[in-house]
Amino acid sequence: MVQTQVVSTFSPLESSQNTVTILSSLPEVREASLKVAKSAQRLLSIFTYDLESLVYAEEPFLDAIKRLVLARSYAKVRVLIADPSRALVDNNRFLALARRLTSCIDLRTMSPDYSASAGAFLVADDKALVYRQQINSWNGIADLNDPAMARHYLNFFDEVWQTGIQESQVRQMLM
Repeated sequence: MVQTQVVSTFSPLESSQNTVTILSSLPEVREASLKVAKSAQRLLSIFTYDLESLVYAEEPFLDAIKRLVLARSYAKVRVLIADPSRALVDNNRFLALARRLTSCIDLRTMSPDYSASAGAFLVADDKALVYRQQINSWNGIADLNDPAMARHYLNFFDEVWQTGIQESQVRQMLM
């Protein structure tokens, strides 16, 4: 039911400046995610099943995260993970970065009520996003300038964030 709420309002035709890019492969998702991360000025929100290392642990993406949080004292990265166990087993490099930048990168594990229901997405500030409806597919959309859709996904993220397992408990699992 949550998935329907999140997905049903999207229509590429509704984008005010038609800046939507259709994604269909891992390289396209990587490139779009990097562009969205680089566009962030103050907040980057990542909603992921297992902190996909093929996207989020790549060196260019990690560099964009470092630049964001080290260049601005007020910048924040929030990550909601449905299943952190795979990231732990894979020694995900994003987690290593999160361990070093604890004041800038907040981690929470999703409540089981949401964990597999809403695909995966990345939102920069309240403007840019990458969204995939299914976690096991690279098909999705990216838009660097759609405040309405970015706000829609941020609202959902905030709702799930409030019910997630607190950062300190997640960090204990990661250590």
